[in-house]
Amino acid sequence: MSSTVAPATSARTWLTLTVVLTTQMMIVLDAAIVNIALPDMQQALHIAPANLSWVVNAYTLAFGGLLLLGARAGDLFGRRAVFAVGMALFTVASLLGGSADAGAHLFLARAAQGVGAALAAPSALAILMGLYPRVEDRTRAIGYYTIVSASGAAIGLIAGGLLTNYASWRWVMFVNVPIGLVVLALSRTALPNSRAHHGRIDYAGSLLSTAGMTALVYGFIRAAADGWGSATALASFAVAVALLAGFVAVERAVEHPITPLHLFADRERASAYVARMLLVAGSMGAFFFLSQYFQLVLGWSPVRTGLAFVPFPVSVFVSSQLATRVFVPRFGGRSVMLVGMVLSAIGLVMLTRLGVDTTYPQLIGSMVVFAVGNGTAFVPLTAAGMARVAPQEAGVASGLVNVTQQVGGAVGLAILVTVFATAGPGAASGPAASAHAKDLFVLGADRGFGVAAALIAVAVVLVLAVTRPRRRTPVVAPNEALALEPAA
Repeated sequence: MSSTVAPATSARTWLTLTVVLTTQMMIVLDAAIVNIALPDMQQALHIAPANLSWVVNAYTLAFGGLLLLGARAGDLFGRRAVFAVGMALFTVASLLGGSADAGAHLFLARAAQGVGAALAAPSALAILMGLYPRVEDRTRAIGYYTIVSASGAAIGLIAGGLLTNYASWRWVMFVNVPIGLVVLALSRTALPNSRAHHGRIDYAGSLLSTAGMTALVYGFIRAAADGWGSATALASFAVAVALLAGFVAVERAVEHPITPLHLFADRERASAYVARMLLVAGSMGAFFFLSQYFQLVLGWSPVRTGLAFVPFPVSVFVSSQLATRVFVPRFGGRSVMLVGMVLSAIGLVMLTRLGVDTTYPQLIGSMVVFAVGNGTAFVPLTAAGMARVAPQEAGVASGLVNVTQQVGGAVGLAILVTVFATAGPGAASGPAASAHAKDLFVLGADRGFGVAAALIAVAVVLVLAVTRPRRRTPVVAPNEALALEPAA
């Protein structure tokens, strides 16, 4: 099969790419942008300290719990329609969240944002994959998607610091409104009107997957807050296992499953899902500990803290473009994936030397190595997660890519917070903390960085053990994604 049209040269294609990437940036950024504004939100809305984490958790639970349902909805009802519903809900919820006059109202708005994101995100990635029949064009688009996905958290910290300091905490929510309205206005023209595929809603599978994923994410949230021995966390995990086991049984029996289990039969695709989860889990340490280190140990302002992360998106941009245009075509996705994950782990190991008196210039090298690894690894990981997927199942596959990233973040935070706590009680919780409290914080953070590097090392071993170099004849096909190895 040959292709006579190069979609990447079309002005409409670039507009579509812009809409999809802007959407992904909003969704990824929104999970991080509120973190720096949490103290201001707490003070303005009189939120109890024990409830403050729900500003983040309400979004995480709704997003993670409904991703599989949102992905299948796009396949069944048309991706542009489901995307528009999700983006409209996300935009309205952002307006309501910025206008909240009580903590409960903010929590509800954040949950509604998560629902909107769960509908929009899988359809956006599926649309992006269907836009590029040619392998080289699709690889380039994945490179842009990687920049957004891998650097969104850092950009969120930068934007959150600037908006909180120079405007108000409300603007970390309001900023989505004009962007969302523009995306909605452009989506009708920019996004292809994919037809709905034949099938029925798998109600039992939808209910079990949503409840099971919600219970799983909630279990990790409680483990991060209360420890792995928490009765609530253990009960949530037990419920999640039971529900997800029921989900698998239902999916094996129904004619139109919400998540076709044969997607996991491809060893390379399945290993890419797990490796992505482990990479995200390990990467949580860099943002979680460094953002606190800058403010609690060094006493920096939110703005200065946000700007300290500028090297991260810059490094991700450069490395992902090199991976897309040079390394993957020359060396193959598997090799580039492995090198990227190794670099990420090395960057985290370098961060284990963090001390109370460490200067920012001493940290930049570690941050750049880590960011270069992320930018390099996420390109082939995203492509492998969508490889060899039939067009009618592209939404489900993209949903699984997002699920692994969401679950990876929750897993990583739970594990790393627990490791951090092994340093002992009394770690610094404010810039006025004693020298001993700051020493404890740094000790816990260093241990967290070490375990984060170990999680990524497990991903490297997994890819080495499960996948193998492959050579194949280059064939251009509409449902073809990035090959894991270069063509013979």
